[in-house]
Parts: sequence; structure tokens; C-alpha cells
Amino acid sequence: MATTPTDAQRKANRRLAWALASAALVFGLGFIAKIVLLGR
Repeated sequence: MATTPTDAQRKANRRLAWALASAALVFGLGFIAKIVLLGR
């Protein structure tokens, strides 16, 4: 029996999603910058 998430849980999930997306974006940009600046 699944319960619907509370507003606080939804907000926490959204914050976690933003944090993970930001980390992935920074990692990707760093990888691209490395390729551009240092070559393959």
C-alpha cells in the first residue's frame, strides 16, 4: 500500500534532484573543458 508523499518529502526530493543534476552538470562541463583545453 503506497502512501502519497507529504509536501515536505516532495520538497526534499526536489532539492536532492537539483543537487544531483548540478553535480552531473559540473562533472560534464569539467570533462568538456578538459578535452577542449588539453586535447583528447
